[in-house]
Formats: sequence, C-alpha cells, structure tokens
Amino acid sequence: MSDNFKSVPVKSSEITPKSVYLSRRDFIKAAGVIAGSVALAACAPQLTSTPQPTTAAQLVLNGKIDELGDPVNSFKDITNYNNYYEFTTSKEGVARVAAKFTTSPWEVEVYGLVKNPRKYALEDLVSKFQPEERIYRLRCVEAWSMVIPWLGFPLAKLLKEVEPTSNAKYVRFETVFRPEEMPGQHDRLYPWPYQEGLRLDEAMHDLTLLATGLYGGELPAQSGGGMRLVVPWKYGFKSIKAIVKIELVAEQPSTLWSAIGPDEYGFYANVNPQVDHPRWSQATERRIGELQRRETLMFNGYAEQVASLYDGMDLAKNY
Repeated sequence: MSDNFKSVPVKSSEITPKSVYLSRRDFIKAAGVIAGSVALAACAPQLTSTPQPTTAAQLVLNGKIDELGDPVNSFKDITNYNNYYEFTTSKEGVARVAAKFTTSPWEVEVYGLVKNPRKYALEDLVSKFQPEERIYRLRCVEAWSMVIPWLGFPLAKLLKEVEPTSNAKYVRFETVFRPEEMPGQHDRLYPWPYQEGLRLDEAMHDLTLLATGLYGGELPAQSGGGMRLVVPWKYGFKSIKAIVKIELVAEQPSTLWSAIGPDEYGFYANVNPQVDHPRWSQATERRIGELQRRETLMFNGYAEQVASLYDGMDLAKNY
C-alpha cells in the first residue's frame, strides 16, 4: 500500500453494524466535541451478539470517516440511490428491481494474456485474499457523491496470481448478461453486456479494489453483487458491477459508455473539476445526504496517490 494512503484496514468483526449511520447534524455536533481525537481512529470495539446504537462520536472514533475526515454515508443512502441501468434508469428504483437478483453462487473468469487463466468461485476469492474494509469516496459523473465503507481486496493480488504476459497492456471487465433478472438489458440502446477497462498500471495500483461487500456484510445486488470494481479516483461508471469476466488484452478495450457517447464519456474518466461534461459542470458536487454543494477535488481527492500515473498526459484531451 502507498505510504500516502491513510485509511486503516478494519477487520470485518470490528465493523459498525449497517443499521447504524450518521446524520449530518449529529456528525457536526460530534466533530466539534472530539475534533482532537480523530487522529486516534484506529480500532472499533468488537460487536456483541446484539449490536447497540452507536453515536456519531463513536463512529468518528471507530474510523468511520475517509482520509479527508468526511463521515461515511448511511447504509440506506448507499443501497437506495444507485446508477445501475441493467435494472432501471431510476436511481431510487434499483434496489426494488434488483431484489430478486441472484448473487450466489458467483463465478469470475480471468483469462486472455495471462500465464494462469482460471475461473474462480467468489467464496474462494474471499477466502484466499481476505477482504479488508476500505473507506472510499465515490464520485458520479452526474455530480453527486458518497463515502462508502467497502469490503474488498486489491485487484493487483488477483492479477499477480494469474501472471499477465509481457503483451498485456490493459484489463477488460464484463458484467453478467442475465436479462431475465436484469430487465434493463432488454433496452437495445445499450450494447450489453456492460464492459469497462483500465490500463494495466491503473489496475495494479493498490487503490484499485475488487469489492465483495460493504458495511461489514455481503455486497447487495443493487450495489454490484456478487463482485464489483472500485476505482476511487475515477467517475463511478468506471467501477463496473456484477463482474463475471476479467480479460488481459494488448489493445485499449471498448467500453460501454465511451461507445455510446465518446464526446461525453472518455476511456480514462478521471475525476477532473476542470473538464466539464458537455451538459453540466463538474466543478462542484452534492454529497448524498447533504444540501450544500462542495468543490470537486482533482482525482476525487486521491491526487497524491495517483497523479503520477498520468505524468505528461493532457488530461483535457485524455478525459
């Protein structure tokens, strides 16, 4: 892990129950009382068999903030406001439509320009790589954002096991195609199944996560279960959900949104407040659960860790 990455992994047994979440007002009140104690946020208490309500102050002390000090969103917010066109274009409707989506058993095939192609059961990946909690900000191209406590493991661990060949330059991801359970996949406007891609060095960066859960539990269907990608310095559409295929390739892969709207959705999709979407500004964002807008941070606040990946590139041209 980069020395500059400040989030502290938390054991799954130490994670706040998902029924507990922060209100903005409570957090502000708590932060004023314990502002000097935030730096001590290292360990959370062991859960008892009957979890007790947790105050905003306890959540801060338990590390339920990101590295900029922002509190995590509630489980309700995270799982009831989702971009997931495979189910519906209604952000508030995804959870309802996805309620019967099957996430177990789940398999992921890793193949292409690798020495050890394999098909993995999700439970085997979880057992092998021991997911940890990482609190990441998620910034969507529509200018809204969340802070989410993911459970997952670095994609690099999986890629190192399959051993990319010297010809592998990119990683292509593909979502499950299951229109009988994902009614949005009947819409012929989109070239299903959903596909995304990263450069190999982006995929190997320690911040790039394969998420298998959130808030200490399984990854809900509406949040990308069985398994999704999380690339926190990029706009949310790069963090492909319900992954069943990971392919190592030599050429830059086609991606769904770039194929549909190349003038609006580039391959890199790095969060950049200086490059507007053609139909709206990216200079500010609205955190779900807040009324006020906040300034958008370059690379979503992860510039110190990832800016070097793009040295010498024109980030307005390579958007």
